[in-house]
Amino acid sequence: MRLTDCYVTAAVRCAPPANKPLPAEIANCRPYLIRELELLKRVRVIVGLGRLAFDAAINSVGLDESVKPRPKFGHGVETRLKNEIMLIASFHPSQQNTFTGRLTEPMFDRIFTAAQRIISSR
Repeated sequence: MRLTDCYVTAAVRCAPPANKPLPAEIANCRPYLIRELELLKRVRVIVGLGRLAFDAAINSVGLDESVKPRPKFGHGVETRLKNEIMLIASFHPSQQNTFTGRLTEPMFDRIFTAAQRIISSR
């Protein structure tokens, strides 16, 4: 599998103590994420790697008004954001998740296969 036309960014710009950003740190970084997304004119899919990224995408882009209630994070959860952007949730590919088998290579591959399916259908 090879990624093309892909942009990688982060919801938080620094590695905080214990790798657990505080809500204020996430909020401080949000304007940068919002600006990056505004500059990208052809975003069709966002893959949120971890709960923090999933929540940051929802909070930065906003949910499509037809989505009720707010979706809960879970590996493989797909939801529609504003501007017809789809959000796909994935467990974060950290050593903790990959070494314990919470996230396997086939599970991760299915996330990007789903992203490709969405992109190809438009």
